[in-house]
Amino acid sequence: MQFFAIFAFATCGGYSGQLRVSVDCMEKASSNLSIGIDFFYPFRLHQVSFEAPVCEGMRRERVFLIGDYSSSAEFFVTIAVFAFLYSLMATTVYIFFQNKYRENSRGPLIDFVVTVVFSFMWLVSSSAWAKALSDVKLATDPDEVQLLISACKVQTNKCGSVHGPRWSGLNTSVVFGFLNFVLWAGNIWFVFKETSWHKGASRLAAGASEKQAGTFNQQPYNQSSFDQAGNYSSQGNLGQLSEYSQVGGPTSYSNQM
Repeated sequence: MQFFAIFAFATCGGYSGQLRVSVDCMEKASSNLSIGIDFFYPFRLHQVSFEAPVCEGMRRERVFLIGDYSSSAEFFVTIAVFAFLYSLMATTVYIFFQNKYRENSRGPLIDFVVTVVFSFMWLVSSSAWAKALSDVKLATDPDEVQLLISACKVQTNKCGSVHGPRWSGLNTSVVFGFLNFVLWAGNIWFVFKETSWHKGASRLAAGASEKQAGTFNQQPYNQSSFDQAGNYSSQGNLGQLSEYSQVGGPTSYSNQM
């Protein structure tokens, strides 16, 4: 998971883009056919400015882009950095201190809670950054930037876009963000299996199954006891009948006499 976290914050935190627009004034001397506008992480676009011709002599104006998307971008990069550091530390513990990790029940519980928290944070940060990225694309669209230039509002002047920014790096960062969420969420079950909660539930289930097995094994013994008791009672009844017949025989014979 360390590599996916690295790709997530590297593709976002290391981004820089550029777009170019052109302003063709009626007075050709005032025209500027290649106005470069650079922007970069953390995408505080309201601080990004460029100079554009006013198409009135040699006058220039300073134009600022619109929007501040630094909170979503910085939140995404922060989660990615901390997730990388924690996964690196957890990997070190698993490799070199596995015995102590298993002996102490507190370690797996902390690992489980942290994994759940990071899974949720990856989902929130990736969703927020995906929304912010769509807004950044709209704010840096050359057609939208032209609307900020006063000379482009005059019909006699012609404005156009030379080229727009490349978004492959930032699109990749969003993909890696959601991929990290899937990896961390899928790891929850494996971490939960190491906790005392899962082990305690397993012991209870094993104890219940052993009790059921013991009860089932005792049933033939109880049945044999019942059969022996039945035989004893039947033998007793037969003995009483024989005694009764022995006593009753001579009595009936004396009555006949």
